[in-house]
Amino acid sequence: MNREFQTRVTASILVLLTVAAVVLGGYNYRVESQYVIPDDGVWWLERKGQLVADKLDPNGPGARAGIRSGDAVLSLNGRKVETSAGLARQLFYSGIWSKAVYSLIRGSVPVDVEVVLAPAERSMNDWLRLIALIYLGIGLYVLLRRWTAVGSTHFYIFCLVSFVFYAFHYTGKFNDFDWTIYWCNEVAWLLQPALFLHFALTFPERRGYVGRHPRSVALLYMPGLALLGVQVLALRFLQASERLRWNLDRMHWGYSTLLFVAAAAVLVDSYQRAGTPILRQQLKWITRGTVLAITPFTLLYVLPYLLGAMPSVGMKVSVLSLGLLPLTFGYAIFRYRLMDVDLIFKRGMAYTLSVAAILGAYFAGVAAIAKLVTASIPSSGTYGLIAAVVVTALLFDPVRKWVQDKLDQFFYRTRYDYRRTLIEFGREMSSETDLDKMLASVVDRLARTLLVDRVAIFLANNDSSRFELTKSFGLAHVTGLDLSFLAKTRIEDAAGHIFFENTHQVPRETPAAQEAIGRLDLNYYIPCHAQQKTIAFLGLGKTMEGDFLSSEDVELLETLAGYIGIAIQNGRLYASLEQKITEYERLKDFNENIVESINVGVLAVDLQDRIESWNSQMEVMYALPRWQAVGRSLSEVFPAAFVEEFYRVRQNPGIHNLYKFRMGTPTGEWRTVNVAIAPLVTRKFHVVGRLVIMDDITQRMELEAQLSQADKLSSIGLLAAGVAHEVNTPLAVISSYTQMLAKQLQSDAPKAGVLEKIIKQTFRASEIVNNLLNFSRTTGTEFAEVNLNKVIEDTLALLEHQFKVAHVHVERNLENSLPAIQGNAGRLQQVFLNLFLNAKDAMNGGGTLQLSTQNGDSVSVRVSDTGSGIAQEHIQRIYDPFFTTKTAPAEGQNRGTGLGLSVTYGIIQEHAGNIRVESRPGEGTTFTLDFPLIRKAVHV
Repeated sequence: MNREFQTRVTASILVLLTVAAVVLGGYNYRVESQYVIPDDGVWWLERKGQLVADKLDPNGPGARAGIRSGDAVLSLNGRKVETSAGLARQLFYSGIWSKAVYSLIRGSVPVDVEVVLAPAERSMNDWLRLIALIYLGIGLYVLLRRWTAVGSTHFYIFCLVSFVFYAFHYTGKFNDFDWTIYWCNEVAWLLQPALFLHFALTFPERRGYVGRHPRSVALLYMPGLALLGVQVLALRFLQASERLRWNLDRMHWGYSTLLFVAAAAVLVDSYQRAGTPILRQQLKWITRGTVLAITPFTLLYVLPYLLGAMPSVGMKVSVLSLGLLPLTFGYAIFRYRLMDVDLIFKRGMAYTLSVAAILGAYFAGVAAIAKLVTASIPSSGTYGLIAAVVVTALLFDPVRKWVQDKLDQFFYRTRYDYRRTLIEFGREMSSETDLDKMLASVVDRLARTLLVDRVAIFLANNDSSRFELTKSFGLAHVTGLDLSFLAKTRIEDAAGHIFFENTHQVPRETPAAQEAIGRLDLNYYIPCHAQQKTIAFLGLGKTMEGDFLSSEDVELLETLAGYIGIAIQNGRLYASLEQKITEYERLKDFNENIVESINVGVLAVDLQDRIESWNSQMEVMYALPRWQAVGRSLSEVFPAAFVEEFYRVRQNPGIHNLYKFRMGTPTGEWRTVNVAIAPLVTRKFHVVGRLVIMDDITQRMELEAQLSQADKLSSIGLLAAGVAHEVNTPLAVISSYTQMLAKQLQSDAPKAGVLEKIIKQTFRASEIVNNLLNFSRTTGTEFAEVNLNKVIEDTLALLEHQFKVAHVHVERNLENSLPAIQGNAGRLQQVFLNLFLNAKDAMNGGGTLQLSTQNGDSVSVRVSDTGSGIAQEHIQRIYDPFFTTKTAPAEGQNRGTGLGLSVTYGIIQEHAGNIRVESRPGEGTTFTLDFPLIRKAVHV
């Protein structure tokens, strides 16, 4: 297995483990926030067969209710309790903020105490999760930036395990997920200190016994493995109890603390043995961070917990000190490039070569002076050599100090060479896009670095004809100044800056400029150039000691001014760009608001017929959210019929319309729309797509149909009224004479039967005429407040026998508080009679008639049957007079006249109502009747 393959396998495993840890940690946090455990603030321990209160939270619910240390609990809410697990189960059954009755034995006296259970305190888990995120972030930074560095993978595994330890907290449900969290936390708990001690023993290199026996580090993980085995065996074979949990936790904390203390001792030893300054700086911070993180937690939490103390607020606060460990590692990484071992090697080599050069020069000097002494005094011998060494040492010490100082400046330039710091700062300024923040940082850095008493920055307008004071330090009450002296051409411009030795004596300046220069009291004005224009001036006063700046300082500032000019130009360009973006966004929002506000559907597609825009009206009309439509092809969203029409008209230029196009929606509804398809063009008339506008006219079509129906029925009604009056008179004559003949021919059975049929058909014709009269009657009906529930019940009472014979089961769902409507009870009873009889006839062989009433914007009645239904081609004709589907009635049914629903429609119109029908063949029919509410006058 080659190294590259091992690296890929390791990276894949770490990615999977990291993703799994983050996902499980996030889901664990969500479950914990939703699963609240009730708590009584008492630490119950099993003791001599009883559950005894060992410790109490002074401010907990149990202490406030009167439970004392030493009380033994017998039952909770009347249920016997013998173990801490049983008590926890009863607390969970009771729930938070509920009263739980504890039956206690205090000494030998039984006591009942009511405890108001509070949610268990889990706030510390959030802080631990914050520490976990810090660990994971630092580990990922090191791993991604220095994957090949020595110890980086080990350090990341330690950070990942620490993330699991601090982020995973079981809730107490103990389902499969909770057990997974529990065991992950246990393994991480035992693995974290061993990994940290392993890291301390091997960073920056293996030493001592570990260096001679690399495999010996495996022994560090044996105690944790043994403790894990003890944990598994204890949970498998021992009875669960609070004392068992406490003892296992104490073993874990003792083991963890022991290994962390050992790791801190190893780091302290490594720090003392560090041979290079950068390594000492690295180890100094991680050593101090480790000691500061472990010491408070060990002294304030672990030791009291091992001695039996119940976690208090102070103990919980000490947990926060653990956050110092990842923070100090992070500081060492960012500040001193921790894990950058190749850098340490290079600097170590530099120190070695420097020392070798110094020693070589030193001994060369000793040899030269010794030779000179020997040549001058041949008899000096050993004394001459000693004298040479002494003289060389005296002469070489200043040289050694100078070399050492230069080396220190090289390796610690941020401390010794502020000029380099300013230049680096100037180069980094261009990365700051906020002009105000950038100028503030310039003023602050110059004031702190050069130790001057006054600093100011003056910005020019677009043509550099006028300057304004923008940022300053050490200046007060300098408003209303005439700064025109900065804009005029000067001889000093060739020198690179303007210098006023005495700001109160500038005779060559105008009176207004003299006043401004005196009040500002700035000696140096250094121009900042960008694109051959002066866009700002950097003004500085004297140092805090009252001295002028040195020529080197001024040269440095002139160099820095170039960077400042570029940074100001970039900041202005960025601000201008932001303003244009804001205007563009505002214009874009304005246009989108227009599109969103119109009451027609608008969508735009590109040249590949991919949807780019989808307004809110399209969402409503087509029942498809914007996020599901945008980006998809037109053929994926709309039905094939529409796509075919779209492709057909798209081939031709201009605007195309599709009138009354019937289109199905994803929800199964059908919409009738007017569609306009137009090319989408740019300002240069380049076609970039198509604009489709859809006007939903479904409701308009329904209203037109209703209006047409009403108009047709009105005309038929007028005709029917005339016909009915003309037909009624001869029918009455026929009926009278037929009845007289029937009485005279009662003895003649054959003739009497014929006359009986004539009388029956005469009455049927009369009933048709009366229905026609009812259908055509539009006035003369008296209206009053009517309870629809009562009308329905009265109508059902009339048809009770018929429903029983026809095996029709009636289901009522009538709203009790149904408001009354304005109507005529008799006419409404005729409506329901027609609908109920039609439903009975449709359910040949029996069925279910469902009746329901409800109140909303109007009073609604739904009449549903489980009959044969109405064919779609008949739906539009059911209100036409004389239209009937009962041409071949079943046994026990009458042949329909075709006027029932026509009369019903007319009565509903009289009551300013609305009637709708929904039906499918074989699935039954539902009629919905809507009546307006009574509008009562409000007396003011």
